[in-house]
Amino acid sequence: VQLQASGGGLVQAGGSLRLTCAASGRTFSLSNMGWFRQAPGKEREFVAAITMTGRNRYYADSVKGRSTISREDAKNTVYLQLNSLKPEDTAIYYCGLGESYVQSQNLLRAVAAYRTWGQGTLVTVSS
Repeated sequence: VQLQASGGGLVQAGGSLRLTCAASGRTFSLSNMGWFRQAPGKEREFVAAITMTGRNRYYADSVKGRSTISREDAKNTVYLQLNSLKPEDTAIYYCGLGESYVQSQNLLRAVAAYRTWGQGTLVTVSS
């Protein structure tokens, strides 16, 4: 499986972006998906996750209420809608694919829960 993230760019504070992660291979619909981000000099941090069925979605407190994760299995794609963007949202955003047996919210927030990563897409929010 390979993941290709896109949709990043330069946006003013208060603006919106929709990030897209397209997966190749047959395992997408059988996998949990997550979005993480990494700012310069910082560790990769959890942003959002969606379980295999789409039934459960989890968000970091920093983006809760401003973001929506969704998936479209027919297109092997997961999305992250980011609204009311802030300068502190500036980072490279990565999508990850993980095993569906991981159901714990705490585990889904961890980098280790995902075995395949995309190359990342840069989001820059200007003030």
